[in-house]
Amino acid sequence: MTGSKTTVVFADLSGSTGVFEALGNELATKAVTSLTYWMGTVCTQHGGRVIKMLGDGVLALFPDGVTAVDAAVAMQRTHAERLREWPSQARMRLQIGVAAGEVVEVDGDCYGDSVNVAARLSDLSGADQIWTTESVVRQCENPRAGVRFLSLGAVPIRGKSGPAAMHRVEWQQDVHTTHLTVPAAPLHRIQPVQPTAGGIELSWLDQQLRFGINKLPIHLGRDAQAQFMVNDQRVSRLHASISWRQGNFVLTDLSSYGTWVRFGGNTTELALRRDDCVLADSGDIALGAPFDDFTAPTISFRTRAGQ
Repeated sequence: MTGSKTTVVFADLSGSTGVFEALGNELATKAVTSLTYWMGTVCTQHGGRVIKMLGDGVLALFPDGVTAVDAAVAMQRTHAERLREWPSQARMRLQIGVAAGEVVEVDGDCYGDSVNVAARLSDLSGADQIWTTESVVRQCENPRAGVRFLSLGAVPIRGKSGPAAMHRVEWQQDVHTTHLTVPAAPLHRIQPVQPTAGGIELSWLDQQLRFGINKLPIHLGRDAQAQFMVNDQRVSRLHASISWRQGNFVLTDLSSYGTWVRFGGNTTELALRRDDCVLADSGDIALGAPFDDFTAPTISFRTRAGQ
């Protein structure tokens, strides 16, 4: 039993439960088995080694972060193309976690902190996403064309003593910048709040919380580890983050279904998909559905410049 430094990829299928309900056990089993076998083949083709199949997922080890990210991106891009021709009732999406560290192999299985983190990131990432650790990103100084990394800030991981810096791999060909910014108004027109600012206040239903700048970044989401929890099925586990960046409160969408923002006294709404915007003064944030859906979980926010 020996340990070695490696990179772990945990790729999982989301939506498989619905496929079993729609197609029945026999057809659904064939579809899931075919997909997991293909995922393993992609890993092998990119220099990885499949450790085990997990029903509707694959655990594989790679010699470095570059090959691991290449395999994850290849899986997402190829699968996205195929889904365009698949019937809706048979569609399953990929969610992938990547982490680097020491792994111990025992009797055909593997163990280690990086294995646990990769599995947790796959679970948190959501459909069509790839989440990875800071250590993996540092190995990818020159990523492949069309591949970029978006910082998610410090993300709480179950079983870890504290949050750690995580990134999302932007693999879609139509994503043009590493830190996409769609401000409600041009950034140079917004007066930055001074570092002595009181923070930001959030309220949803009977939940009202205030976060000082020293407590940022925070996450909004359905997961119990989100600092502001919104229990609604349309809300991703870690749906969005709020960080303090260059003197502004910045909201970043991390979700599968999107985030909408409108500001006080303004009926115009801003739609975010893997984008950022500056939160100035006060307004509302809708998670998972636009404001014209009156059932959308809507968080009110107010930034405070004073103590």
